[in-house]
Amino acid sequence: MSSLAVQPVTPETVADLEVVLAAWQEATSRLEQTHEALRAEVRRLTDELEVKNRELARKNRLADLGQMASHVAHEVRNNLVPVTLYLSLLRRHVVGDEECVRILDKVASGFTALDATVHDLLHFTSDRDPQLQTFPLAPLVDDVFAALAPQLAAQAIRTDTLVPAPLSLTADRHMLRRAILNLVFNAMDAMPAGGRIEIRAAAQEGIVELEVADTGTGLSAETLARAFEPFFSTKSGGTGLGLAIVYRVAEVHGGEVTAANHRGGGASFTLRIPQSHGENRP
Repeated sequence: MSSLAVQPVTPETVADLEVVLAAWQEATSRLEQTHEALRAEVRRLTDELEVKNRELARKNRLADLGQMASHVAHEVRNNLVPVTLYLSLLRRHVVGDEECVRILDKVASGFTALDATVHDLLHFTSDRDPQLQTFPLAPLVDDVFAALAPQLAAQAIRTDTLVPAPLSLTADRHMLRRAILNLVFNAMDAMPAGGRIEIRAAAQEGIVELEVADTGTGLSAETLARAFEPFFSTKSGGTGLGLAIVYRVAEVHGGEVTAANHRGGGASFTLRIPQSHGENRP
C-alpha cells in the first residue's frame, strides 16, 4: 500500500502563503471600504431626494395656494373700493358728531389693515418676472431706512448701514426694496422697546450677501423651521406673508434667504442673490 508523502514546509512556501493572505486581507479591506462608501452615498442621495421632494411638495402647495389667494385678494380689493367711498361720504354727514367720527375712524383703520393684507397677498401671488437693472445697493438701503425713519424713531431703534458704496448688483430694484423693507419690519416687530438694526452687505464669488440683523429676543426653534412658510406668524394680527414674500423675491432671482440666531442675542436674515444677470437663475 502506497502512502501520500507529506511535503515539508519550506520558507518559500510560508512566504507565498503570507503574500496570498496579505492580498486577501487587502482585497477584503477594500471591499469593506467600498461598501461603506456606497452606503454613505446612498444615505446622502436619500437625504437629498427627501429634501427635493419636500421642496417640490412645498412649491406645489404654494402654487395652489397662490391661485386661491390671488382670486380672494382681487375680489376683496374690488369690494374695498366702493366701501371706502361710502365711508368717505358717510363721514361728511356726521361732521360735528364726535362719537360717530370716532367709530368711523376705527372702521377706516380696520379697512386700512385689510387693504394691507390684500396688498401682501397680491405681492405674494405675483408671477411676474423680475425687471432687471444694475444699481448700487447702498442707496437702496438708505432709502428703506429713510422711509421708516418716523417709526424707527418712535420705537427708539438705531440703525447701522455697512454696505460698500461701490457694491452693485443686477436685480429687480422694486422687488429687492420690498424684501429689505419686510426684513426691517420683521426686525422692528422683534424690538418694541428699542434696539438696533444693522444691514451689512458684501460680494463673494459672484454672490451678494445682504444681512439684516436685530438685537431682539431671537427666534424660537419652531420659528427658525417655519419662518418662510406662508401665513405662519408669531404676531397677533400678522398676515404671515412678509417673510414668505422675501423668500419668493430671493427665489425668482435665483438666490436664497436664511434665518439664524446670534450668540449675543437677536436674529438675522441673510439674502443671497447672484450679482450679475444670468447667474444661477432658475
